[in-house]
Amino acid sequence: MSGIIGYIGNKRVVPVLLEGLQRLQYRGYDSAGIAVIKDGTMTVRRSPGKVRNLEEIIRLKPLDGTYGIGETRWATHGAPTEVNAQPHRDCHGMVAVVHNGIIENYLELKDRLGAEGHRFTTETDTEVIAHLIEKHMDGAAANSLEEATRLAVRELTGVFALAIISTRDPNRIVAVRQGPPAVIGLGKDEYFVASDVPAILYHTRDLFFMADGDLAVLTPHGVKLTDFAGNPVTRRVQHITWDPILAEKGGFRHFTLKEIYEQPRAVRDTMLGRISPETGQVFLDEMEITEEEFRTFREIKIVAAGTSRHSALAGKVMIERLARVPVEVDYASEFRHRDPLVDPRTLTILITQSGETADTIAAQREAQSKGSKTLAICNVLGSMVPREANGTIYTHAGPEIGIASTKTFTSQLTALVLFSVYLGQIRGNLPPAEARKLLTGLTAIPKHLESVLQKDEEIEELARLFYRSSDFIFLGRGVHFPVALEGALKLKKLSYIHAEAYPAGEMKHGPHALISDGVPVVVNATCNWESPYSVARYERTISNVKEAKARGATIIALITEGDKEMRAMADHQIVLPHTIGMLSTILEAVPLQLFAYHIGVLRGCDVDQPRNLAKSVTVE
Repeated sequence: MSGIIGYIGNKRVVPVLLEGLQRLQYRGYDSAGIAVIKDGTMTVRRSPGKVRNLEEIIRLKPLDGTYGIGETRWATHGAPTEVNAQPHRDCHGMVAVVHNGIIENYLELKDRLGAEGHRFTTETDTEVIAHLIEKHMDGAAANSLEEATRLAVRELTGVFALAIISTRDPNRIVAVRQGPPAVIGLGKDEYFVASDVPAILYHTRDLFFMADGDLAVLTPHGVKLTDFAGNPVTRRVQHITWDPILAEKGGFRHFTLKEIYEQPRAVRDTMLGRISPETGQVFLDEMEITEEEFRTFREIKIVAAGTSRHSALAGKVMIERLARVPVEVDYASEFRHRDPLVDPRTLTILITQSGETADTIAAQREAQSKGSKTLAICNVLGSMVPREANGTIYTHAGPEIGIASTKTFTSQLTALVLFSVYLGQIRGNLPPAEARKLLTGLTAIPKHLESVLQKDEEIEELARLFYRSSDFIFLGRGVHFPVALEGALKLKKLSYIHAEAYPAGEMKHGPHALISDGVPVVVNATCNWESPYSVARYERTISNVKEAKARGATIIALITEGDKEMRAMADHQIVLPHTIGMLSTILEAVPLQLFAYHIGVLRGCDVDQPRNLAKSVTVE
């Protein structure tokens, strides 16, 4: 996973490229580099480490150009060194390539090209692409950069998004997509290619997403788009409504903290225009699946990865309880490898922040190949998964830069509540009175989230008591167990502390062996006192807490205001507003995010860019 950027236009190219790389650094930050062309000469600067290292090198050794490309890398082939940093060039330094993805047959190509006299200097798969293009430009046909790229990509096996320049074919950038995302930005006499929208948001909001098999040629006069065979294609130009300020820190110390604080707005925007609490109705646009089809589905598969999978597990409980349809949740990376039992009577839901997660896209296509309709829950307008889906529920969370997803999770939970109510109504399994109650409760969640965020200092003080701990256990029951999983994941990502999550009732089946004196156990113990189901779950959770305390655990409990029993039992409590049971999952997520964030900061971790991770996993 890497971030690529290309620019051709009337601005100074180096600042545009560096700014774009800074905004793409969440996609990879092992090394970075740029290549620019001016007056027929190509100049390259590269550096290991983060973009700031590249900026320092450029400060010491300035360069200039009229157009160029850049990349911030997450290493897949070769160590993150200056030599392995992109852009990579051909033998004569006339072709430069930046690449997001993996070339699976690069060793075969490298051996063949080496036998033909090409000299390689890196351990990467990307360098092969530059030499392959060089070969096709050097041939008897003396191909243009566009045509040489077209010939080269036909020989590549794997997934790749590319931006390419050459001194032998000036004033053009060739961009290619086969798998990882690529977006083309359209400005006034200037044009961009990038891996993601934030890289170009300050320059233009008019753009289109390339599809697999697209090849674009950017010149100072416009963009030409074809498929790999050279046939003209068109893509719908979209106007992005994200405010660029949303992609800035806005006075917060870290993007992660800013995005935690944006959750009241993100949840509010996700439900905006979609509900009528007075009638109990939910309205979903972007939907090609008919109500009759929703009534006839006999099962639902939800496919997701990471944080999105945790929201999927909560969604399973919501959908089964409100719509009475059996739901199975799959890891996206495993789905297509087990020959899943999917047919036209199955609805497959794909949950993804970026809409470009490689294994989620593969799972979607596997389901579609077996006749299943697909529904996307996604945050990025026009990305691959929504484009290929039969319907989409956009979460409207705005750009999320921190690698550890926060507002993504609560927005996805909100979308799943909306879908569960919608499906329950259409299938006749959710009484109107219950739907009205749920939607009324949902409209109050943003205000409740604001009150939870006011506990930030209290949670930071709690973090100071535990940031030296080496192990954590998170517990929950029912719809609250996925939130426990998410709490453990956030702590792992942001602080590098080992953390495990279990259904509370499973502790006695083995995990009790992990508990010794002082081990912190975080328990999701909220309760909706009006629901017999919630009360029964709460009472069983109390029994599990007693068992943990008897073995020396230190209990940190998330409890509902008015709860006296758990308050007396827990060593530390975070009190949350009262709401309907399944809606409390949205509230529970926030203190767990803040707790993980503050522990990470206290331990000196890079909470925005945790080690070894990237935001959007665009290779399998």
